[in-house]
Amino acid sequence: MKILYADLEREWRGGQAQAFLTVTGLCERGHEVELLAASGSPLEERCREAGVTVHAVSRFGLRPRAALRMKGLVASRRPDIVHINEAHALSAAWMAGAHRRIPLVISRRIGFPLKHNPVSRARFAALSRWIATSDEIAGTLRDSGVRADKISIVAEGVVLPPATPPEARARARARFGIREGEFLFGNVAVFVPEKGQHHVIGALPALRAAHPEARLLLAGDGERRAELEALTRRLGLEDAVIFAGFVRDVGEVYAALDVFVFPSEYEGLGTSLLVALASGLPVVSTRQGSLGEVVEHERTGLAARPDAGEFAAAMRRLIEDPALRERLGAEARREAERRFSVARMVEGTIALYRDVLEKRAR
Repeated sequence: MKILYADLEREWRGGQAQAFLTVTGLCERGHEVELLAASGSPLEERCREAGVTVHAVSRFGLRPRAALRMKGLVASRRPDIVHINEAHALSAAWMAGAHRRIPLVISRRIGFPLKHNPVSRARFAALSRWIATSDEIAGTLRDSGVRADKISIVAEGVVLPPATPPEARARARARFGIREGEFLFGNVAVFVPEKGQHHVIGALPALRAAHPEARLLLAGDGERRAELEALTRRLGLEDAVIFAGFVRDVGEVYAALDVFVFPSEYEGLGTSLLVALASGLPVVSTRQGSLGEVVEHERTGLAARPDAGEFAAAMRRLIEDPALRERLGAEARREAERRFSVARMVEGTIALYRDVLEKRAR
């Protein structure tokens, strides 16, 4: 198949990680894939490095420029299908009239209700299929008026890494300044309100009163960084919290951790949480949004509400119970292998494309 994949996001978040894995996975299986991306974006750079054909669009006047580029690509490349990965790309595809010539499918990774203004309704009507990444998101789409036969569920996928050798773990911990005997909790997420990092920072005073060896690594950046740093100073936790910023080789973060924490107030499946499971890390997570489909309390992790007190209690349990950490980490890895492999995601996406094309040909 010939696929035009479109993602105009300028940042690197979970959706862009999924786009990269999908595009490269399709290429590995012999499909012809070209990417339309924002110029200078991490997704553009990583896909170019992987040998993917990329059409970059200037950040200035992004959507109109992208619409013109997409119109030209649809006419010249004649793809079988266009896969949209986020809202800006949907706007560009609709403006280009791409849906009049070939089917459009879109990945939906958040469970917010759809907008119902006239422009949004027109854009949504152009879609042949919605790809929901969870049952919860599929339900929200149905509640928003999308027909059930236009929704398919394909869970996100993550790379299943090999076990981290002791020397690699030691290097990773040294990189972030972790001393011998310290216990490292960590989170990987953009710094926006719904990610809830303040709950974990707020859990540290009570936790460190019993376990002063506890530290927290926050990998990411965003609009809320200054606020989170101010909270850290206000609580006197400057020596306990590490703000690592955006970490390109994020595998080193997971290699350094003892426990992964995920305090999101709303989330889809949570790509970074899935990576933690695949890495065999014990996790403490909320069950907000679609997370309840990932974290089964006491089996694949410990569940807590987005609350500093609940996180402190769960984190303390894991510091004090090595056997629990080992059991949860092993079960988390098995769950990732069973449900969230890249191969499973890519094969599900290919099957969906074929179904859309077969139905359109009738």
